[in-house]
Amino acid sequence: MSTKISQIQLLQEAFQKSIVIFDGAMGTELYRNHIFTNACFDELNVSRSDLVVKIHASYLEAGAEVLTTNTVSANSFYLQKFGFSDRTNEINAAGVRNAQKAIAEFRVKYPQKAEIPIFIAGSVGPIIDPQRSLTFDQMVAVVTQQVEALSHAGADFIMFETQTNTEALMAAEYSIQRIRETTGEEIPFILSFRPYVKDSPAAELSVSEMVKNFQEICRLHDLPRPFAYGMNCGLGPEDMLDAVQDVLPLIDLPLVVQPEAGAPRKVEVRSISMTSPEFFTEYAKRFIDLGVRGVGGCCGIGPEHILEMARSVKPLANARLSNVKEGSLDEQTVLRDPVPLAERSALGRKLSEGKWVTSVELVPPRGFDLEPTIAKCRRLKALGVDCINIPDGPRASCKISSIVTADWIQREADIETILHFCCRDKNLIGMMADLLGVAACGIRNILFITGDPPKLGEYPDATGVFDTDSVGVTRIQQRMNRGVDLAGKQLPQSTSAVTGVGIDPNALDMEREIARFFRKVEAGAEFAITQPVFDAEVLLRTMDRIESAGIPIIAGIWPLASYRNAYFMKTEVPGVTVPDSIMERMERYEKKEDQQAEGIAIARESIERIRHRMAGIQVSAPFGNIDIVSRVLDGFI
Repeated sequence: MSTKISQIQLLQEAFQKSIVIFDGAMGTELYRNHIFTNACFDELNVSRSDLVVKIHASYLEAGAEVLTTNTVSANSFYLQKFGFSDRTNEINAAGVRNAQKAIAEFRVKYPQKAEIPIFIAGSVGPIIDPQRSLTFDQMVAVVTQQVEALSHAGADFIMFETQTNTEALMAAEYSIQRIRETTGEEIPFILSFRPYVKDSPAAELSVSEMVKNFQEICRLHDLPRPFAYGMNCGLGPEDMLDAVQDVLPLIDLPLVVQPEAGAPRKVEVRSISMTSPEFFTEYAKRFIDLGVRGVGGCCGIGPEHILEMARSVKPLANARLSNVKEGSLDEQTVLRDPVPLAERSALGRKLSEGKWVTSVELVPPRGFDLEPTIAKCRRLKALGVDCINIPDGPRASCKISSIVTADWIQREADIETILHFCCRDKNLIGMMADLLGVAACGIRNILFITGDPPKLGEYPDATGVFDTDSVGVTRIQQRMNRGVDLAGKQLPQSTSAVTGVGIDPNALDMEREIARFFRKVEAGAEFAITQPVFDAEVLLRTMDRIESAGIPIIAGIWPLASYRNAYFMKTEVPGVTVPDSIMERMERYEKKEDQQAEGIAIARESIERIRHRMAGIQVSAPFGNIDIVSRVLDGFI
């Protein structure tokens, strides 16, 4: 028992330190391997243990830190349908052994990962008894037998998954309590609820109602307490997001979220399954932004989804939890006064004087021919634009160096740039080297962002470094602006960067976003640029909460080029919210040029509505189209 408690302490520490990666579906993978629905999937732990071990191994290779045993329905009541009721203990014990074997082989294959904790969750699903043939006490006895079998075989904790009603939850609770009373053993467990689609006629209780009922019953009867809650199955990633938002305010324990693939979505005349590995990962990031501490998948989510998700969210989550450690100053090191903001750049002067700022975002090209980009920048300068925003590998794509692009633009087009500086690709030493290089190039305006994790699609071997996040690198830049590096060493010259950060008015967890924004200001941010905003009222409400920070805020404006562009922004781009009212306006027109005109009109209306509260605007050039930008900016420069 001491080993088990030690393991659960390790898992609790893992929840505190980072995001814990759970595995995906077992049944889906068995079916993909030609096991048909007339088989007893749980019994395969014995008769096809090789296959079950292989599936566990695929999840470990993908980055899973928790393996769920193939025992979701391995209770005596279900197994009797196949004549296996008397083999309940054997089948559950084999389920744990298969996970143990996969872990042992993984550690031999990857000795460098031998110290990484991996946990086994003993899966216990609800008892499906539509005829109500079992009394509650009989249900508890059935569940207790399975829990004991899994625990004695070596499961680190019990995962009561896909729990659909209060009776099932109570059966799970009383099984844990019965074992405690008869043996004195404390068995750690997670309770995972199966949410229903809102307003579904099949719904018994919403997950929030189940949580409230469960907590009240536990309080009244002094029942054992799980170490975490979960939500799995029932909903795809998009619908699960709503359920997560409902539940998180109700609980005071870590939450594990495991959505299923979900139903296909209707896109014009086609039905498309949207839950690609990248789509799944984008929603995993949103779960984490809300405060979820464990992420995995359920029906239809396979190793390819877990691989993409683990590679993306793990380093990103670690960056957000880490703080840069500043070296102490020795007697010879002097913190110099920074160059006054108005003397650092033309943008700095405008910001310090409270003058209206206009900038345009241009994405660097994939190749190395910068002449078309330079030509666009010359046109924008002639229009009176103040700065060109240069993204740094947007959506983790491969573009020419943003630093080189910014340097060329400033030299060849004679217009200032705002360089986006991403934490993804370099460690702290590389970041500081680039900041010195940026200073040497005369690039004075920098927008610090944490960055998008690498994607699976085009660059499967790319990794994210994320030694720190935008808060940490902002602090580093301010230190260098005073002539000292992160280690506390004196620099020959101070840098003179105008330091900017991002703010997302569309953030799912707005309290967290506001708190992070003030941390960025405390770290030294001197201006901020918002994510693209299509609902002016959302931005104005955000301004009410952040104006006290006292730094200029530049509004992100994205002119919608077409209805398809609007649909893509609404469904595929994290951090961007396109209201239904905007979608309806874009959908009114059949011709693309009319849709484009409406998108420009929407952008101009937004600027009119917000300009009295903002320091300026950043207009994105959709697909690099400068004509759209010039029509949006007409009269606002």
